[in-house]
Amino acid sequence: MRTITHWIGGKPEPGTSTRTGPVWNPATGEQQGEVALATSADVSTAVAAAATAFETWSQSSLSTRTKVLFAFRELVNARTQDLAEIISDEHGKVVSDARGEVQRGLEVVEFACGIPTLLKGEYSDQVSGGVDVFSFRQPLGVCAGITPFNFPAMVPMWMHPVAIACGNTFVLKPSERDPSASMLVAELWAEAGLPDGVFNVVHGDKESVDALLDHPDVAAVSFVGSTPIARYIHERASANGKRVQALGGAKNHAVVLPDAPLDFAAEHLVAAAFGSAGERCMAVSAAVAVGGAADDLVAAVSEKARAVKVGPGRAPESEMGPVVTAAARDRIVGLIGSGADQGATLAVDGRGLTVPGYENGFFVGPTVIDNVGLDMDVYREEIFGPVLSVVRTDSVDEAIALINANPYGNGTAIFTSSGEAARRFQRGVNVGMIGINVPIPVPMAYYSFGGWKDSLFGDKHVHGPEGVSFYTRAKVITSRWPHVQQGSGASYHFPTAT
Repeated sequence: MRTITHWIGGKPEPGTSTRTGPVWNPATGEQQGEVALATSADVSTAVAAAATAFETWSQSSLSTRTKVLFAFRELVNARTQDLAEIISDEHGKVVSDARGEVQRGLEVVEFACGIPTLLKGEYSDQVSGGVDVFSFRQPLGVCAGITPFNFPAMVPMWMHPVAIACGNTFVLKPSERDPSASMLVAELWAEAGLPDGVFNVVHGDKESVDALLDHPDVAAVSFVGSTPIARYIHERASANGKRVQALGGAKNHAVVLPDAPLDFAAEHLVAAAFGSAGERCMAVSAAVAVGGAADDLVAAVSEKARAVKVGPGRAPESEMGPVVTAAARDRIVGLIGSGADQGATLAVDGRGLTVPGYENGFFVGPTVIDNVGLDMDVYREEIFGPVLSVVRTDSVDEAIALINANPYGNGTAIFTSSGEAARRFQRGVNVGMIGINVPIPVPMAYYSFGGWKDSLFGDKHVHGPEGVSFYTRAKVITSRWPHVQQGSGASYHFPTAT
């Protein structure tokens, strides 16, 4: 049985624990490896390596950092297919989708390559007689990233390239469900010339997470995952004096108005709901059909859902793969059943799907549930599976109110031909990321990613300008170089400009 170890101080490290977790092949249902689960002592070893490396890396020139970043970018680009296949084998998503994930992570690396410009300070000459004021930003120290299973390459790359470019060192705790992508990334950082200890990987469960949240030498924590865990991480790390950005769950709505091009909207809804088997924090899980759009929309979406090619992620013809574990499959199937039990209409039922040759795989077929009520479990809970709930409203204003009443505020979209309706929607919804005829409005790397309400704990979004701000702190210098023969000009009153 293959064992995935940690990466500490520039090399693989087995750690001190005898505990391991299973790593499955979701398409076959077979265990393909086991991952070492770190103890708090292993976490301390990784943090110590990062703290030691910070002493020199934080003092490295911007030219040194960008040289490493550009080399890392080229190596990841060259190994995209390898990363995609690793992700597909452990997560289950199709290889083409995994390649797209790596590409979106690369865009953050490319953004971080511009760190000399991003860290430029400000300067004000002669703010008072012989006095100048200027500012610059410095790194925090050891930063930690705790990341989810659904994007094992992209989400960590929202964090560590920016943190490292800013002069920090990093300890990554990826999901134990699909840990191998992070190990290849660690090898690529080393090959790019990153000094030992600047980037470390520890695998584990709650023990390793709590050790990172409590360790006095960890300065900042970045997290992406479910809302209950995001709230827990924000509270515990903040109580320990750390800077925290914790992105939580989502219930992303896509509003479809009667004037929207029906086939266009249906095609994009199906892709946004069932791509990656719905295991995306930006997946559309609720379609809000306004007025007369509902019946035709449900019919069109249902037809396209039945046509989705479901199969193993490695098969070129597959459009959607399995979900990540048997437990995830069983939970999704249970929520579909609860929707039917609570009065919704199963327009397309994906339960019981069997893929020939992969009968033991963790598959759930695309599912469309119509006439969903806001009190139903299938609407209230974050399903994280290939399930699209259809809610019906009478107007765009009712749709906006429905979205604003939901506790999540990650992403939303509207399909319409009306600029007036789109503008009213984008100004009215209390959501962090909005798409106009774009179902998954994940911003480019030079903007920042983050939601509102229970989708974000902390005041900084990830990557982009807010990512640079999160991984640095500002210094403001007030400077004077007086002539020796001049008087001191000292005074006991509060200093003012003259």
